[in-house]
Amino acid sequence: MTNRGSAPIVITGPTRTDIGGLIEGALKGLVPMFDVENQLFCFRLKQSGTKFVREGLSRRYTIMTLLGLQRSENAGLKSPVEILPVLDGLLRDTAWVTNIGDLGLLLWICAESSPQRLREVCSRVDLQGTFNQSRVVREGRTMELAWLLSGLVHASLAYPDEFHRIGDLAHRTYKLLCQNQGDHGFFGHLGRGGTITGLLRGRIGSFADQVYPIYALSKFAQMYGVREALETARNCADEICRVQGPMGQWWWHYNAATGRVAERYPVYSVHQEGMAPMALFALQEAAGLDYGEAIHKGLSWISGSNELACDLRDASGVVWRCIYHGRRHKVYLDRILSILGSDANGSTNGKSLLPECRPYELGWLLYALAGRQFATK
Repeated sequence: MTNRGSAPIVITGPTRTDIGGLIEGALKGLVPMFDVENQLFCFRLKQSGTKFVREGLSRRYTIMTLLGLQRSENAGLKSPVEILPVLDGLLRDTAWVTNIGDLGLLLWICAESSPQRLREVCSRVDLQGTFNQSRVVREGRTMELAWLLSGLVHASLAYPDEFHRIGDLAHRTYKLLCQNQGDHGFFGHLGRGGTITGLLRGRIGSFADQVYPIYALSKFAQMYGVREALETARNCADEICRVQGPMGQWWWHYNAATGRVAERYPVYSVHQEGMAPMALFALQEAAGLDYGEAIHKGLSWISGSNELACDLRDASGVVWRCIYHGRRHKVYLDRILSILGSDANGSTNGKSLLPECRPYELGWLLYALAGRQFATK
């Protein structure tokens, strides 16, 4: 298992994106997203005229953002928000943890930022009982299972007293997660059980349903020495790279049954600059592979190599959320083509930019990129 900081390795590849600028901008952009009174990050920041408007609060996004800020501090950067007081607030009353995926995220941030708090969490939460009674587990929800597996793996490393109990649960989660992978490498959104929902959503998985498992399986393989987990992660990673767009786009939905892209748009900035690099770096480090070119192509999309030929970074530090179809019929055409077994429509016409940003987007950017060394060809 690697250490808590990101690995000091040099990644080479072509990119127009200033990595240091992305990191500096993310730290700056998170400041207006933080609600000081509630000690939580907002759900989203929207542009309204010449001003930004903060909407809602999100504990889930707060945890993801704290992970990025902790990674930044590990790399010697200064977080604009004090991490431990926010974590204290999250732990003060855990009644909000109603999803086992959120429990995984909570274990993850404790392991990264305050390992001594893991004992408290494990004493207050019956991990096995919560797992057995979880709707997420019954339905086999891919993204949440991956969050849980990531949290358990990081907790196993940071809390050795509970290693065997946590390890048993990690292995159970790993097996459930693997059941959601199709023959072509893509993961569906749910377990393909006997329900109508499972039969449908067991075929189609979002980009999140691909990258969170790649990350979790890579870390699981490192922690427990399960080589098969690396193969499972690699099969998925190779497939998303195979169908990566010509401008470096990471597409939105994938058909696990056919191995085709199910829905291309929106293309989300968080996938390009945060989630894809995070997952591919984890696999790269665990298996000795090189995904540098695909990572850099994805990053270049942010800085102008995209459908609108515009830089998605704002001077405030935020990165605009996505490029999407301005015409709804294009979305429906993608879905119909997927049902018929064809690739989604790749037309770049009629695209628009969504001027909003969510804090977890900048959090995953920091988690993926802070502390790494990059070189361009």
